[in-house]
Amino acid sequence: MIAVREPRVGLALGGGSARGWAHIGVIRALEHAGVRPDIVCGTSIGALVGAAYAAGELDRLEQWVLALGVREVVGLMDVNLASGLLKGERLMEFFRRHFTDRAIEELPMPFAAVATSLHSGAEIWLRSGSTLDAVRASIALPGLFAPVLQGDLLLADGGLVNPVPVSLARAMGADVLIAVDLGSDILGRRFRNDSQTESPAKVIGDWLRKFQGDTGTPSLEDASHMLRRMPSIMDVVASSINIMQVRIARSRMAGEPPDIIVAPRLAHFGLLDFHRASEAIEEGRHAVERMSHNIALLTKQGP
Repeated sequence: MIAVREPRVGLALGGGSARGWAHIGVIRALEHAGVRPDIVCGTSIGALVGAAYAAGELDRLEQWVLALGVREVVGLMDVNLASGLLKGERLMEFFRRHFTDRAIEELPMPFAAVATSLHSGAEIWLRSGSTLDAVRASIALPGLFAPVLQGDLLLADGGLVNPVPVSLARAMGADVLIAVDLGSDILGRRFRNDSQTESPAKVIGDWLRKFQGDTGTPSLEDASHMLRRMPSIMDVVASSINIMQVRIARSRMAGEPPDIIVAPRLAHFGLLDFHRASEAIEEGRHAVERMSHNIALLTKQGP
């Protein structure tokens, strides 16, 4: 009698900046349903959460992100106007101090991250070496984080070429593939007005205005008029990145379809709203619940 092998479940975690904390809720909901992935890979923020999960550090990551406020987020940002708004070194130094860095090939669960070569435009699969170095390269969003030099390669965010890394998970041996798409509902959303609420994007915008020498303080009426007329620079950057990544993800997944797409609804999140982790995690749970029937059928869970 031939033994029937259980299908290997792969989890492909997509990019999406602050929306990526939803990946934590997705993983929690999958495990609650009895589905523990055998393989995990990620792009950008998906690489960060995926690495924590593969390393057995998800509990610590969740505790940390739930404690983030606006000031803590801004405190992790190191301004650098040379090759990106933020260098990203302060953030990665924090992770090196608080999380164990191991070689990817030594992690308890198979893991890989996606980055992009800025020289050739090639998609780079990071499957060995330092886990934190792979994450740092994968999250190097152009215009926001400075790129990373690894050997002869200058690496940037994997979302430039593969925002939801379905192809990578298949190459790693996934039989049943669950893809988490953080951008399914963001096109067509209106620009947000953060002028009345404190957010990391607003703090950085205020700093940039000071850097540009705009020391004058407009009247409340003038400020309101300008905000109604024009989006902030951070909104323009975020919306441009969103358009690019959504279009690329749709094209890639049309040619390389996953078995299940989990799609958290977080269009109202800003690029740097990392302080809203609780809301994102909860929506990640809901997104899995909306697909629970298909997930149970394809992973042979339930009756």
